[in-house]
Amino acid sequence: MPDLLIELLSEEIPARMQARAADDLKRLVTNGLVEAGLTYAGAVAHATPRRLALALEGLTEASPTTTEERRGPRTDAPEKAVEGFLRSTGLARDDLAVKDDKKGRVYVARITRPGRPAAEIVAEVLETTVRTFPWPKSMRWGTGSLRWVRPLRRILCVMTREDGAEVVPLEIDGLVAGNVTEGHRFMSPGEIRVTSFEDYAAKLKRAHVILDAGERAEAIWHDATNRAFAAGLEVVEDRALLAEVAGLVEWPVVLMGQIAEDYLDLPPEVLQTSMKEHQKFFSVRDRDGRITRFVTVANRETADDGATILDGNTRVLSARLADAKFFWENDLRVARAGMKEWLEALGNVTFHAKLGSQRDRIDRIAALAREIAPSVGADPDLAERAARLAKADLSSEMVYEFPELQGLMGRYYAEAAGEPAEVAAAAQEHYSPLGPSDDVPTAPVSVAVALADKLDTLAGFWAIDEKPTGSKDPYALRRAALGVIQLIVSNSIQLRLNAEEEGPVDGAFWNLANAGFGRWFECEPLWTDLATADADKVWIDPDKTSLLAFLHDRLKVHLRDEGVRHDVIDACLTGDRTDDLADLVARARALNAMFASEDGADLIQLYRRAANILAQAEAADGVEYSFGADRKLAGTDAERALFDAIAEARPRIDAAMEAEDYPAAMTALAALRGPVDAFFEAVQVNAENAILRRNRLNLISEIVRAGTRIADLTRIAA
Repeated sequence: MPDLLIELLSEEIPARMQARAADDLKRLVTNGLVEAGLTYAGAVAHATPRRLALALEGLTEASPTTTEERRGPRTDAPEKAVEGFLRSTGLARDDLAVKDDKKGRVYVARITRPGRPAAEIVAEVLETTVRTFPWPKSMRWGTGSLRWVRPLRRILCVMTREDGAEVVPLEIDGLVAGNVTEGHRFMSPGEIRVTSFEDYAAKLKRAHVILDAGERAEAIWHDATNRAFAAGLEVVEDRALLAEVAGLVEWPVVLMGQIAEDYLDLPPEVLQTSMKEHQKFFSVRDRDGRITRFVTVANRETADDGATILDGNTRVLSARLADAKFFWENDLRVARAGMKEWLEALGNVTFHAKLGSQRDRIDRIAALAREIAPSVGADPDLAERAARLAKADLSSEMVYEFPELQGLMGRYYAEAAGEPAEVAAAAQEHYSPLGPSDDVPTAPVSVAVALADKLDTLAGFWAIDEKPTGSKDPYALRRAALGVIQLIVSNSIQLRLNAEEEGPVDGAFWNLANAGFGRWFECEPLWTDLATADADKVWIDPDKTSLLAFLHDRLKVHLRDEGVRHDVIDACLTGDRTDDLADLVARARALNAMFASEDGADLIQLYRRAANILAQAEAADGVEYSFGADRKLAGTDAERALFDAIAEARPRIDAAMEAEDYPAAMTALAALRGPVDAFFEAVQVNAENAILRRNRLNLISEIVRAGTRIADLTRIAA
C-alpha cells in the first residue's frame, strides 16, 4: 500500500488561520478519498507560515469495482419514463433485467463501476480541495481564477511505494504538481526534491524549517524560559501568544531585550498588553513581579546573533510604550480630578438606541446596585458609588487603545482618585464572571455591582424584545444570565428575581428592592414607542415569565454540568420559589444527593403512593383535600400511628425547611415510609363513611404537601 504526501506552498499564511487550515486539508482530502472508495491507515496534517502539508499512510492502490442494482419503472410504464431511466443509468434497453415486484414486473438496471487507480482519485480530490478550500478570506493573483489565502506557488503530490515514488499527475491553473518543495526563504533558498514524508520532514529541518507547529512552540518556550532563568527572571506564560508566534516563524530564534527605564513605572498589564498586541512579544518579570524585559522570536539566524533585529524591535517597542505612557499620564490627571470628564463623555456614547446612553445605563445600574446591596451584605452608599465609577474608564485613552484592559484600568484609576478599596475592586471585578470557568467575585460591593450590571442588561434587552434566537446572541445575554446564576449561587444570595412591588424606586429606574423585573426609565419623548405613557416617563414592563424561563434554561445547563439529574432539576422548578436561584440550586443538589442513599427510594415511593391516591380522589370529587385531618376520627391503630408519626416529624421538617436544610427535611420525610406503608396495608382510604374518607384523605395530603415544599417529586423518574 502506498503512502501519500501533499504540500501546498504559498506566500505567508496568517497565523490565526493555520491550525484550522491544516484540519480542513486533512478533512477534505480524507473524506474525498473515502467517498471515492479508497481507505487509509492514518493521516497527519501540518502547517507553517508558508505551507500546508498532509501525509497519509497505508492508502489502498485502487478503489474497488462496485455493482449497483437500481429499480426502474414498470414494464408497462409510458415509453418516456423508460427512456428517462435509461438515460439516468447510461444503459440500453437490452441491458435491463426484469423482475417481479409487489407492484408488478419492473425493469432493473445493474450498473457496474470499475475500480480506479489511487493516483487518479487523489488528483481529482486534491484539485477539488484546492478550488473549494474554505479560507475565511482568500485572494486571486495574476490572470488566473484560482483563489487562495495568499498566492499559491507550488503543489507537491507524491505517492511512495516500496519500489519508489511517483508524482501524481495534476495541474491546477498552470501549477503542475511535482516532488519539489522549498526550505527556509532566507536561510536555505532553492529547490528540494523529496520521495516520502520522512524524507520531506528531514530535508526541511536541514533546510531550517520545523514542520510541526507543536515542536516550534516547544522550542520557543524552552529557549525563552532558559534565557530568562539564566538572568534570574521569569517569562509570563501566555499559551495563546505562544501558539500565534509559532505560526509566524518556520525557524524560531529567541531573543531577549531590555525595556527602557522610562516605562517601567507603567502598570505591568499595560506593558504586557502593549507588547503582546502590537509586537507579539512575551513579557519577562523579575522576582518582584515587575516586567523589565521582553522576548521576541525572529525567523532567522544572523551573523550578529540577532543584535540588529533586537535593536530594531527595541526601538519600535519604545515608540509604542511612549504612546502608552502618554495615555497613562493623561488618564491619571483625569482620574485624580474625580473622573467627571469621563462620566460626562459617556453621556454622548449610545449604549443602544432604545436603551439610552452609557451614562443612562450607569444611572440605572447605580440605583439597582444600591437596592441589591443589603441582600449581598454590601454598604449601599459604596455599592452606588462603585457602580457610578465602574465604567468610567471606557472614556479613558488607555482603554480606547486597549479595550481588553477595561475594568482593570478602572481599578487603577479609582485607586489614583483615592476611592475606597471596595470601589476600586468593583471597577475590575464587576465584569466577572465572563464564562463557566471564570472567577466569581465574592467581595459584597463587587457582587452588588456585577449583579446590577447583568440584570440591567437582561431586563433591558427583554424590554425591547431583543432576545436571543437560536444560535444568535449579539448582546451576549446567555453569558449575562449565566453570570447572574454564578454570582447568586456561588455567594448563596437569597434574592427573589420575580417578586412584585408597586411603584418605581426613588421615582425612577428599575425596581429591584426585591429584584422585580419591572423598570422605570426617565427618558426622552422618542422612547414613547416602547409603551403607552406620558412623554416624560415611560413604563417598560418586560416579559417577566419569559425572562425567568430563560434564566431557568441556563440554570439547567449549569446544574447538568455539575452532574445533577435532569428530572431532579425539573422537579425543583415548581412551586412559588423558582425565582430564588440559590434556594432552587440548594434543593436540586440535596435531592440529587438523596438518590445515592436508601432514603431517596423511600422518599419517592412514599410521595408517589400518597400523591396518586390523593390526585384520584380530588379529581373524582372536584374538591381539594388540604386541611382538617383530626386524630380523634382515626379508627385503626395504623391510622393513629401515622397521625403520631406525622406529628413527630412535622416540627423537624418545618425547622429544617426554615433553615433551608433540605437534606434534613427530606430525611425526616422519608422516615415516614414505614407508618405510611402500614397505613395503606391496614386502612381502606376510600371508606363508605364520608367523614372517615375525608379525614384520611386530609391526612394523606399532609404528606404530599410536605414533599411539595421541596419539589414536585412525581417528576422524578423511577
